[in-house]
Amino acid sequence: MIPRRHFLTRAGAFAAGFVGLRRAMLAHASGAGELPVRAMAEDGYGPLVRDPMGLFDLPKGFKYDAFSRTGEKMDDGLLVPGAHDAMAAFPGPDGLTILVRNHEIEPGMDVPGPFGFENELFGQVDRAKLYDAGTHSPSRGGTTTILYDTRGGKGHGRVVRHWMSLAGTERNCAGGPTPRNTWITCEECVFKAGKDFAKDHGYCFEVPASAEMGLVEPVPLKAMGRFQHEACCTDPATGIVYLTEDREDGLVYRFIPKERDNLAAGGRLQALVVKGRPSCDTSNWIPKNGTPPEPIKVGQHLSVAWMDLSNTESPDDDLRHRGFSSGAARFARGEGMWFGRGTVFMAMTEGGPGRHGQIWKYTPSRHEGTPGELDQPGTLELFVESGGPNVVQNADNITVAPWGDLVVCEDEVTMEHPEQFLLGITPGGSIYKIGRNAMNVSELAGACFSPDGSTLFVNIQRPGITLAIRGPWRRG
Repeated sequence: MIPRRHFLTRAGAFAAGFVGLRRAMLAHASGAGELPVRAMAEDGYGPLVRDPMGLFDLPKGFKYDAFSRTGEKMDDGLLVPGAHDAMAAFPGPDGLTILVRNHEIEPGMDVPGPFGFENELFGQVDRAKLYDAGTHSPSRGGTTTILYDTRGGKGHGRVVRHWMSLAGTERNCAGGPTPRNTWITCEECVFKAGKDFAKDHGYCFEVPASAEMGLVEPVPLKAMGRFQHEACCTDPATGIVYLTEDREDGLVYRFIPKERDNLAAGGRLQALVVKGRPSCDTSNWIPKNGTPPEPIKVGQHLSVAWMDLSNTESPDDDLRHRGFSSGAARFARGEGMWFGRGTVFMAMTEGGPGRHGQIWKYTPSRHEGTPGELDQPGTLELFVESGGPNVVQNADNITVAPWGDLVVCEDEVTMEHPEQFLLGITPGGSIYKIGRNAMNVSELAGACFSPDGSTLFVNIQRPGITLAIRGPWRRG
């Protein structure tokens, strides 16, 4: 179980690290000199050394263990599903680490699910423990849980056991940890019940960070909306959950639960509105034809209101359209999200004129979620806007190191940027390499540190491998 103190400390350090990222972005945008992006800054760990195994390049003095690969047999008799994605690390019993990991599997993907390529192991599972057993075959996404010992001996960690913890969901992409020792996993899809599915999809599910092996009860958090979910974060002071939507015209949402520690009890789903700018387009895109919308400048503060949404299960997948036409702001592919120092940080992967990404900051009202916020509203700020792929190319999953640096998973391959890097960003703004996917051009995902700070976990999504990276990390 993760102590509330641990959750708040990590969140605060994250906010400190983003101050440096903002300085770096602004310096690049204003032409204030070249950034130490691919060349190592003195704050980094030195140049990357080619991995003789051809899997993952790291600086000298660092090493990795690769484990829980797609197709391996787990301790519950099922197979490790493919498409490893976002995850979080929690303190476990006896100094162990609990990893809860998403699997972004959807129909038609040529990767094995937990039941095998032909679902030959499906008979081993209690169907009542699956969210959707399907009309012909079960949904193959969900989460796995790994009990990991960072003190495995001789400089290596070891898997104590791993198992399927949520089953029968689809395209589990991102999510977020909560202060109550759980992981909220989000379905990035809007599949409807019918020909292939027995149930609608597009919901969030809550998975406890437990060391006890077994499938959790699959309870869809329907009041949190049915849409193409990406990430979420929870304000530990209020219990309010903020959510992103991975669509070019997606919204930013907040969920005010009736019971702060029981999301299944329901609540109100709302969309962010920029006061004085109804139906605001925050993308800053330059249209091919027509007049561009009034741009939002880096550092500009905008007052925010929140609009109640109706029919939030959205059978026609029109929640974002109805919200925007009623005045809600839209964002360019909301992905990563994190709460720190009383602030919600949000990554918009394709925001900005060059579609290289934006980071937004929402500072909640002192009276967030109550009538008092009408007089003292929260504020939205365009915190950073990437000037090009040599800064950070379409940041996706982001985590914070114990010493305050950010760790960023890039998620885009282009002619200008043909490789996938794991980057570090210091509070002072230096950007340095931590690692490179030497195996293929698959995205990196799920970066997170063990509670003891010794190990950085990250996934190579395809074919699906989790790495535990150890080395001379800074501990300040």
